[in-house]
Amino acid sequence: MKKLVCGVAVGALALSLSACGGSDDSGGGTAEKKELKIGVANFSLGAPYFIAMSKAIEAESKTYTNIKLIQTDAQGDASKLTSDIDDLLTQSVDGVIISGGPLNAAPAAMNAIKQKNVPSVLVDRKFSGGQYTSWIGPNNTQIGQGDGKYVVDRLKGNGTLAVIKGGPADNTIGLDRTNGLLGAVKQSPGIKVIEAPDFGGWSSDGGLKVMENLLAKNSKIDAVFCENDSMCLGAQKAIADADRTDEMFLVGADGQKEALKAIKDGSNYGATAVNNADTIGRTGLNRMMAVLGGAQPTKDTPLDAPVVNKDNVDQFYDPNSLF
Repeated sequence: MKKLVCGVAVGALALSLSACGGSDDSGGGTAEKKELKIGVANFSLGAPYFIAMSKAIEAESKTYTNIKLIQTDAQGDASKLTSDIDDLLTQSVDGVIISGGPLNAAPAAMNAIKQKNVPSVLVDRKFSGGQYTSWIGPNNTQIGQGDGKYVVDRLKGNGTLAVIKGGPADNTIGLDRTNGLLGAVKQSPGIKVIEAPDFGGWSSDGGLKVMENLLAKNSKIDAVFCENDSMCLGAQKAIADADRTDEMFLVGADGQKEALKAIKDGSNYGATAVNNADTIGRTGLNRMMAVLGGAQPTKDTPLDAPVVNKDNVDQFYDPNSLF
């Protein structure tokens, strides 16, 4: 079904809006009569999560009749993200969606958007400072807490837990996830925590390399927590290559379909916490369209992050999902 300005978002959580303009004399009524140009500024399309989010925004845009989508990729360069946004503004976009990756702030870019009086929707990453129109993303502390409870319950309060971080050191997404985990684990003094000295870079290759080092230095590991599923999938391979699969289980985050399949197949991948790139991307696009239709958006929308394990994986696993 094709939609105009004020669309229904993904799931019951999606919009949380107080209004959805659509009368003939509203902003929505005016917007419906013209093509809308939506800029999507991606900090990086070098990881499966962000690729899936970009594809989700593009797919959802096709359910509308009047959107022209313009996507950019800064390839992990903060200065290029700012110049990409400047370029989008020179093209007179009606709104900008920003997928900021690991960036904590982009002050020059946000100032430029504010000066043009263009609405901005942040997806996944919430920048420090309140100049954006609306943010939709995961509750990262909840992700860590849920994973931590799973680890404590499965270890019955005793064992050795290895932690693999994505980096860099000031990445608030990773910090919130690990701190949430450690907050739950510290209630069980019988669990020893080993934090890997190197970052996994949020990739499967990085997770594999960090896990190889952990295995070489530790003769006994009972559980592994990674700040995202990509690193845990790499770590799982390193564990298998070392013939230590039966020794430990893994817990990740994001709900990547390859991780969900590993859980479903009964491997040593024990659990993950959902932070679905498809849902967040689609919801971000619908949020922008509702704003352009005259709605007043909720400023911040943290999405719930349920823990997925073998008992409920069938509710979440979709082999055809974008992520």
